[in-house]
Amino acid sequence: MKSIIRKAVTLLAVYYAYMVEYRAELILWVLTGSLPIIMMGVWTEAAEGGQFGLSSAEFARYFLAVFLVRQLTVVWVIWEFEREVVEGKLSPRLLQPLDPVWYHVSSHLSERVARIPFAIFLVILFFALYPQAFWIPSFTQLVLFLLASAMAFALRFVIQYTFAMFAFWTERAYALHDFWFLFYLFLSGTIAPLEVFPEQVRQIVLLTPFPYLINFPVSILIGLPTDIPRGFLSTLGWFILFLGINRIMWRQGLKKYSGMGA
Repeated sequence: MKSIIRKAVTLLAVYYAYMVEYRAELILWVLTGSLPIIMMGVWTEAAEGGQFGLSSAEFARYFLAVFLVRQLTVVWVIWEFEREVVEGKLSPRLLQPLDPVWYHVSSHLSERVARIPFAIFLVILFFALYPQAFWIPSFTQLVLFLLASAMAFALRFVIQYTFAMFAFWTERAYALHDFWFLFYLFLSGTIAPLEVFPEQVRQIVLLTPFPYLINFPVSILIGLPTDIPRGFLSTLGWFILFLGINRIMWRQGLKKYSGMGA
């Protein structure tokens, strides 16, 4: 156990030092996640008609929470893994007594810690410019939100890592992810809250993994009605499903892998 903890701390420290070395780039990465802020402007104006069930302030809180969740759950493992397979850089990592996935997990977690200060600054700036949207979630809401966000990150990571396994068979695995990403934008709650969807459509969407990546943790944070037990169980269920698929594809992919030095 001590050896595992020591390895984990070392990996996190190394990748954190790497991430903070490029602070300017980190700021740009944070700003690239500003789509929810743009959508907030659209929906707060649309809310003036009173036909969507949420007020302007509630829409502003919703999309601010979407911005936060996206900052906490951003994943890019498919691009890194695809490059490693195509360029043969995966070979030396296969010789090490550590599953290569943990290098990617460490880089993502370290980047998250380095990213948070910039995200907090933007949240403070948002409330300074739009004080009527200010609210304070309860302690229970905050704890459940952090747990839901952590599970959303884990689910999004394992989904993208599963798509990355296609790099063993094709040089453009990210093309599959781009197709998936279209559904993610529209069905996760990034573009619009699920509350504005027709009831029948919303019930169908809830059967997919998309709402649990954004809408579920956001709803907890801002206090929108949501089935919390169902949300956590659904997130866990989808995670286990994709993890199982991922491990099968990993074993089959290694048999196919023929990178430099393999």
